[in-house]
Amino acid sequence: MFEPTFASLGGYECPDWFRDAKFGIWSHWGPQSVPMCGDWYARHMYVEGSQQYLYHLRHYGHPSKFGYKDIVKLWKAEAFDPAGLMALYHRAGARYFVAQAMHHDHFFNYPSKLNRFNSMDMGPGKDIVGMWKTAAEQYSLPFGLTEHLGASFSWWAVNKGSDKSGPYAGVPYDGSDPAYSDFYFENTEHITENGNIHLWYTLNEKYHAYWLAVMRELIGLYQPDLLYTDGALPFGSHWCEDEASKKTYAGDALYTCGLEAAARLYNASIEKYGENRAVYTQKDRRPEIHRVGVLDIEKSQLPGIQERPWQTDTCIGGWFYDAKRPFKKPGHIIEMLVDIVSKNGTMLLNILQRPDGAIDDEARWILGELAGWFAACGEGIYSTRPWRACGEGPSGASSKPFCEDEVEWTSSDIRFTRKGNTLYAFLMRAASPAGPDENGVAVIKSLTPDERVRAVRLLGGGALEFAQSFGVLTVKLPEKLPTGYVNCLALEMEAIDN
Repeated sequence: MFEPTFASLGGYECPDWFRDAKFGIWSHWGPQSVPMCGDWYARHMYVEGSQQYLYHLRHYGHPSKFGYKDIVKLWKAEAFDPAGLMALYHRAGARYFVAQAMHHDHFFNYPSKLNRFNSMDMGPGKDIVGMWKTAAEQYSLPFGLTEHLGASFSWWAVNKGSDKSGPYAGVPYDGSDPAYSDFYFENTEHITENGNIHLWYTLNEKYHAYWLAVMRELIGLYQPDLLYTDGALPFGSHWCEDEASKKTYAGDALYTCGLEAAARLYNASIEKYGENRAVYTQKDRRPEIHRVGVLDIEKSQLPGIQERPWQTDTCIGGWFYDAKRPFKKPGHIIEMLVDIVSKNGTMLLNILQRPDGAIDDEARWILGELAGWFAACGEGIYSTRPWRACGEGPSGASSKPFCEDEVEWTSSDIRFTRKGNTLYAFLMRAASPAGPDENGVAVIKSLTPDERVRAVRLLGGGALEFAQSFGVLTVKLPEKLPTGYVNCLALEMEAIDN
């Protein structure tokens, strides 16, 4: 059993199911989807002059009269079909599923005894988390939950403000109504003149205790296989937007709550399975911190092969449904996935849901394209491990924070994974009728002269002709490749070095 200390949790080993799954789907969904106006709506509707404030003012009314407490009552989830969606997600290649338990908006997607603003007692009148878990169990998918509660106390201090100009100048927003102080928090200590977040993680110890009680409730009710914290391990890293606060609070060692939550998660898994099969993810990149679980990188990735498994969380568009924002194309998603997996990573992909719980035709099309690609190339993804090199070629994805720009891959760009004595080589340039280059061949230069290839298969196709000289492998490709996205060669080796 684990103790809530760095010494104890530093011995954490990632379970095989997570290392094998490689691709998960996430439902990042809640009442902030109601306006269909993008992420952080519950905060920005209280920031005078922001696009979401203006939308709210002109669509619902001033936030002194119609606040976020009123938005949540509009969320009905009337078309929510978790069983139907899970069938699509499993077919699209997901091998674990993650649901949002609560976002920064302090609305819980399950029947909580700690918060009356929950999806059973208002809004949908449903245990959203429980319904997702039942659906995931039908496909034997490991089930995870995400919590975004740690930052809520400071993130939402803006609801105590008021307009500085105009017809409602000086009129307090509804966050100042004492009848709703349990929902909007008693957080005036975090109010700033410019509306910025004073601290990402509050120093308020009463709130720390509340957060930990909620984590205990979540783990006790659902025993998730994965728990994701949106941020660093609570409550130790106090990121803030103003430099003065950053200098004052950065480095404070207040990790007790996060350590206890991680230990409780793992110990619940040990009690259930006889061994720990749970994963805790957070975003602090310092090794002494992320060794308590798995490092999560939001909407970006790491530059090379990592010793320990890690996860990228990303989405097909924005985090919450936004009627104005385009979706990623299937090829972009697939290229990101392959590059991430080659570096010992895993992708968690948010499929956006409309307020009623349904997904768009475009989202269904993306899922269908992923299903077709995994049917052809999934062998090179699932249950693989990184090789000694993640790839070869001149191009690479950015590791800048929150950067997911499409890469201009060339015919020389290849990414590798391995399974036993099979080396998988993903041809990163999108297929064309002539193959990935003008000569209809793939050239792989990373093998040594001692690494002999016995046979080459095209995943989704058949055996291919090849020649190998001084380690360089040349493979003749067919005129028509199995997929219009990234294709994959399986190199059957006599032996393979790490």
